[in-house]
Amino acid sequence: MVDRDGAAALLKLAREAVARAASGMAAPAIPGDPVFSLRGGAFVTLKKNGRLRGCIGSFDGTGSLGATVRAMAGEAAVGDPRFPPVTPEEVDSLDLEISLLSPMVPASPEEVVPGVHGVYVRRGGRAGTLLPQVATEEGWDRDTLLAHVCLKAGLPPGAFRDAGTDLFVYTAQVIRETEEREQ
Repeated sequence: MVDRDGAAALLKLAREAVARAASGMAAPAIPGDPVFSLRGGAFVTLKKNGRLRGCIGSFDGTGSLGATVRAMAGEAAVGDPRFPPVTPEEVDSLDLEISLLSPMVPASPEEVVPGVHGVYVRRGGRAGTLLPQVATEEGWDRDTLLAHVCLKAGLPPGAFRDAGTDLFVYTAQVIRETEEREQ
C-alpha cells in the first residue's frame, strides 16, 4: 500500500507526464521520493467529464513504479488506440486515476468478486482485462463482468467457462486525483 504522500507524488508525476506527452515533450524526470523506487504494475486512467478518455497499463511494470506510472500516463494520453491523442488544451479538464496492481493469480469464475478483483482473460492470441473498479462503476455482477472482459478480449461472452481459456484475478490500490484534491 502506498500512503497518502506517496499517492500524491505519483499523481503529480502522472499529471506532468500527461501534460508533456500531450505537448509532444519528453517525459518528466522521476523525483527522488522513495515511492518511485517501489516495484509493481500500474494502470493510468484518464477521464473527461466522467467518461473514459484513455487507459493504459502494465501488469509487470517497466522497472520502478515511478518509471511505470510515468510511461503509462504518457501512453494513456497519446497512445490509447481507442481515442485520439489528448491535446494540450484538454489536460486541465482531465481527472487522473492510478491503479497499483497486485500480482495476478489463476482463478475459477466462481472466485471472482466484482469490485474487489480485476479480471484478466486469455485464450490463444487474445487477451483482455478490466480493472476492479469497472464492475462497481458499471453496476455489474460476476457473470456480466466476466462476459465483458471476454468481449474486450475479442472472445464470445461465455468464453470464460471454456477449457483453454485462462482466467486470472488481481486487486488494485486505486488512487484518484479527485479524492486527493478533496482532502
